Amino acid sequence: MGRKSTKANKSIYQLTREEQGLTREKAGELMEYISPERIEKIENEKVRILPDDIIAMAKCYKAPQLCNYYCSHDCEIGKKYVHPVEMKELSQIAVETLNGLHHLEKEKDRLLEIVEDGRINDYERDDFIRIKGRLDKLALSISSLQLWLDQKIAEGELSEDDFPDD
Repeated sequence: MGRKSTKANKSIYQLTREEQGLTREKAGELMEYISPERIEKIENEKVRILPDDIIAMAKCYKAPQLCNYYCSHDCEIGKKYVHPVEMKELSQIAVETLNGLHHLEKEKDRLLEIVEDGRINDYERDDFIRIKGRLDKLALSISSLQLWLDQKIAEGELSEDDFPDD
């Protein structure tokens, strides 16, 4: 007898599929090259998930946050370099971004002083660490904005064509 599926033992991939009201069979049809059997193995962590699997699931489930989750939790490189990003409201993202920019505006002269000689001295270290923390928070806000945008595109509220690559 197999284990009964409870919310506690479901992976994010299974929960996201179910939130869309999709069975594994229907999801497999929509994704074409990922079989329902592979979806089950992915959801139960019995197979190594591939980036192409995540991209297909994120598109099919209209859940771009799966890409960030995979990169920050399952990818060996991403675990080191990619921070988890939460879905937030646009107003909260805007406030966090503008607040971060405001703080950095006050710190820019000090950052220039610190990096001018290409070294960070002992008396500069604490200021540099504080400024780096502010930059990290701003980068996270920008990532939140990108995730929000990707979600709106997935939901059809915005078009990718409106945001050409620069």
